Amino acid sequence: MNLVDALPTFSIALREGFEAVLIIGLVLACLQQAGQTHLNRSVAWGIVAGLCLSALVGVGLAGVFGALDRSVAPWAPFWTQGLKVILGAIAIGLLSWMLVWMTQQAKQLKGEVQSSVQRAIGEQAGASWKIFGLVTAAVLQEGLETVIFIAAQFQESLGAAVGAIAGVIGAAIMGLLLFRFGIKIDVRRFFQVVGTILLLVVGALVISVLKHLDAAAVLWEQLHPAWAGLCAVGGDSCLLGPLVWDWSATLSDRVLPGVLLKTLFGYRDHLYLAQAIGYCLFLGGVGTLYFRSLRGQRSPAAPAGASPAQSSAQSGQG
Repeated sequence: MNLVDALPTFSIALREGFEAVLIIGLVLACLQQAGQTHLNRSVAWGIVAGLCLSALVGVGLAGVFGALDRSVAPWAPFWTQGLKVILGAIAIGLLSWMLVWMTQQAKQLKGEVQSSVQRAIGEQAGASWKIFGLVTAAVLQEGLETVIFIAAQFQESLGAAVGAIAGVIGAAIMGLLLFRFGIKIDVRRFFQVVGTILLLVVGALVISVLKHLDAAAVLWEQLHPAWAGLCAVGGDSCLLGPLVWDWSATLSDRVLPGVLLKTLFGYRDHLYLAQAIGYCLFLGGVGTLYFRSLRGQRSPAAPAGASPAQSSAQSGQG
């Protein structure tokens, strides 16, 4: 098992899982304050449903890639590369949105969760189903972001799966420490540090997506003679432009420490111009928006009656 494969999946599963834990903790706090703890069962079933649906999506994507790998059709390799490009673009978009928009809207999101719980309790009829749906949606959102990222990383290794599972377990343990045992955790700093790591990990994904886009272009040209001039520029790549550097003999990205730098920070021993530009544009654009959103955060007031652990969690989410 390659533990290096586990690092990015662990990071995102820990971050996404802990955000879901905080939302669940907020729901449970509202139910406790309203004396409606009998609805905790709906929360538990919502967690199970969200995890199961996320896992089903992961299994489905794995099945699609497996079918394409086994196919002998001439178009199968193209669609394999094309699907990787599509999933990668979706993952980049979702995670960029999560890092920037969700950080900016953290305060409003908490208010929306509290309002949803209060409305469900106030209407009585169907309250259990509404709480179930709220928790399922929260867990499913974080789960899908994790699953799509893993699929977009194009990792089918045991290490990637172990990293994701370890991240979820780590998030659950942190939730227990915070809500059950009242241990103070600097939640805001946690999200800032992990968010910065994920920013670099997603930047690495930009480089991978461009590589697979280039491979798809080569295969498209081979399948369609009318597009024979698509890669007429020459060189080692079709769409990526000239080679910026070749450090394969000095620092290979297939052995340590190069493979670690590749996994976490996007290093490639062969880097092309379009990849270098894409990486810099992503970090410059999304990175600037992300760090601006961190500076603009404000701590919302905790609900009356919330425990110190719940207050800490609510003030630090984002």
